[in-house]
This record gives sequence, C-alpha cells and structure tokens, in this order.
Amino acid sequence: MKILKKRLHILVILILVAFFLSYSNSNANDLEQTMNAELDQFLQNEPTLKGGLVGISIRSANTGEIIFEHNGDTRMRPASNMKNLTAATALSALGEDYRFKTEVRTKGKRDGSTLKGNLYLKGYGDPTLLIEDLTQLAKEVASSGITVIDGDLIADDSWYDDVRLPPDLVWSDEYAYYGSQVSALTISPNKEYDSGTIQVKVTPGKKVGEAAQILLSPKTNYVKVINQTMTIAPDGKTELSIDREHGTNTIIVKGFIPIDAKTKKEWIAVWEPTHFVLDLFQQELKKQGIKHTGAFKVGETPQDAEVLTSHQSIPLSELLIPFMKLSNNGHAEVLVKEMGKVRKGEGSWEKGVEVLYEELPNLGVNPKNLVIRDGSGISHVNLVPANEISMLLFHAQQKKWFPAFLDSLPIAGNSDKMIGGTLRKRMQTLNVKAKTGTITTVSSLSGYVETKKGETLIFSILINNLLEDDNGKVIEDQIVEIIANH
Repeated sequence: MKILKKRLHILVILILVAFFLSYSNSNANDLEQTMNAELDQFLQNEPTLKGGLVGISIRSANTGEIIFEHNGDTRMRPASNMKNLTAATALSALGEDYRFKTEVRTKGKRDGSTLKGNLYLKGYGDPTLLIEDLTQLAKEVASSGITVIDGDLIADDSWYDDVRLPPDLVWSDEYAYYGSQVSALTISPNKEYDSGTIQVKVTPGKKVGEAAQILLSPKTNYVKVINQTMTIAPDGKTELSIDREHGTNTIIVKGFIPIDAKTKKEWIAVWEPTHFVLDLFQQELKKQGIKHTGAFKVGETPQDAEVLTSHQSIPLSELLIPFMKLSNNGHAEVLVKEMGKVRKGEGSWEKGVEVLYEELPNLGVNPKNLVIRDGSGISHVNLVPANEISMLLFHAQQKKWFPAFLDSLPIAGNSDKMIGGTLRKRMQTLNVKAKTGTITTVSSLSGYVETKKGETLIFSILINNLLEDDNGKVIEDQIVEIIANH
C-alpha cells in the first residue's frame, strides 16, 4: 500500500511538472507569436520602408535559435555593422592583449654626443600614437646623450603596403575623418584616436567683422590653412565649411561664426600621414635641443639597426572601445592590414580580407554568403546577411574574449561618449548594447537586447535603399522596442 501511494505521489508530481512546462512553453510561444505578428505588421505598414529592403534576424542568446527573421538570408550592405565581423576576427586572430609598437632606430655610430648616421622612426600600424608619445620618444633620444644627428631623419611605414585608401572609398570622402588614409606610421590628435587626421578649431574673432581664429591640433606647418571666415553679430547663425583640397594639405575654412558662439571643432584627414608624423617628430627632437644636419624623407629601416627607444600602444581590448563605440573607420582598416601582416606576411587589404574569410567560420559565419571589401563597412560593395551577423553575435558569447567585445558595443541611452558611443541619445529606456551603421541610403543596428521578461535576445537589422538615412534610425529603434517588450 505504501509503495502504491509513493508511486501515485511521484506520478502527480510528474503530471504537475509536465503541466507547468507545457504552460511555460505555451506562454513563451504565445509571446513569440505576438512579437512576430507585431513585427510583420510594422514592416508591412511602415511608409518609409516602401521601396526599401530590410533584413532582420532575431535569435535566442541562450540557444542561437532563430525566433524571427525577415529576409534574414538576403545579402545586404551592412555599413558599419561590418565592424562586428572585423572586431571579432581581430580578437580571434590577434588576441585581446595584442599591442602595436613604434620604434626609434639607428645604424649610426656615436662620436661623443653626435650620432654619425641616420635616425629612423619605424611605425607598426599604431592608430593610437599621440603627439605626447612622440615627445616622449624624442626625450628618450635626448636622454641617451644624442645632441646632433649627422645624417638623415627617416620615417619608415613599410610594415604595411603603400595603398592608403580602401578600394571603394568615394573620392569625395577622402578629406573626411572617416576616410582618412591608412599608414603604418600615423598619429591621432586626441584620445578618440582618429588616426591620420588633424583637428581644426574655429573660434570667433575678438570683434564683429574680424576673421575667426583657427587653431590646428597637433600644431604643424605640414598643413596650410586658408581662412575665409568672418565673425558676425551675436544673433547670427554659425555657417562654416571646413574642407581640404584633394591631393593637398591645404584646408579651406569658409563662412560665418557669431561672436558669442562656441568653438567649432572638425577632424580633417591629412594627405600622406607618414610625412605628417615625420614633420611632428622633427619638431619634437628640435624642442629637446637635438640638431639635425641631413634630409627628412621616407624610407626603410635596415634590419640590423639598433633600437634606441620604443613605444607600445594600449592593448586591443582597450582599442576596441573607441573603435566600436565611436565607429572608427581608421581602426577597422588598420586591423585588417595588421591581420594580413601577422597572418599572411603582407599588410594589405587583400591579405587582411583573406584572414577574415578564414577566421569567420570559427565564429559560426559562412563566408560563402559574404562579400567583404574592407573592415569598416564604408564600401557599398560589402554584402552580409542579417542571419550571419546574428550568428556571429551568438558564437562570440562562447569565446574567452567576449567580455572585451561586449564592452566595446555602444550602450543605448548612456550619455558618456565613451560608453554610450553612437547610441548615447537613442533608446534611453531600453537595455541595449549594439553596433550602429550608416552610409548613404543604408542604416544598420546589430547587438543584444534584454526583454522585459529578462531574456537576452540577439538581433541584426539591416536597412538598404533608404531615401533618408535618419529614417533608418527611427525604424531600428521601433523594431528593438517591439523586441524588448516581449
């Protein structure tokens, strides 16, 4: 009798467990069906999507199972969502502790405080090199006892090839910070690390009618400024254009700025960043009292040249913060070339892209479904399906470097630029970590969202053929809100 009661008790428990599991699954399925129906209705009725193309992929972060897709396998232009692939591949191929270096070398002989021979500044791709780093290198040369360089000062950028711009960059973007040239020896104006650029600061003149004051950072004579500005009355409107003449380092600043206006800042890509760094380094050597008798030029460092001093960059895990939060194109392209150099022995886009194709299968991505032309996504030739991006985001969770990857994604609604990044003014009530993307007619957003039930979902939204890019941001936010509310 006791055995029978015990068996009945167990049977009742099993029935109750089965009921609650069935109810739970049914409830979850109902929520999914409601979300899917709402998404379908939104996509069907949204007027700004008429004539456009949308790819959406939503997965469970726990299982990787697709919960919803709309054109999920359709190849789309990803814009800066391409950076998800580049960042993950760089972490996989180079490692999160990877650092770049810059060296000062010589083959010359010492004659007292005179260096008889050339001094070489050799770059290894560091996109975070700052003017203060060049100052420190110059100080260390001086502290070694050198006061005269009886030879040439040579900048060496041979770690990468001499192709400066990605293959499909629109020529009119060549002057812009997001189209900056890629060199193995480059420099950034500040800790946002827009490598290969110079910061132009425009401040009102002291009197109405005067030209505005223009400052460059870092200070240099390598770049020429043509000032065609005027300071106007306080009730006026700031109307300034800051451009660089193609193929030159002549920056033209035109327009009007009210006398009570704040300083306007713009980042402009320099022409030939290697020469720019060389100019800055010779200035720093001069400040340290080091005289120089030879020429300034670009060349290669002899392999047996002695290392006088060197500088190391922040690790890749830290570099990912400005790269992904601020969507830094220069970092993306440097990482592509660096992967090519480290893995294939050639710092080129061609070899770097080969590494991407080889590494992506380890991240769950089928490279046969992709067209990759660069690392930043600025090319309109890049093609990636939303399902492949969401799959990468799922598999990335299982990698030891995932915390570094996740930390690099912009956090919606966080006003701190280096935390919220490109999402700092969007989706302020939602728990979203995601990479944004924008090129002409394209908008994209891919990442992780926590639903109101506490579940983490992975999503990728790629919108192509938009008439207005900004409409894409509104649509993305509405889609993510639908996801988060289920």
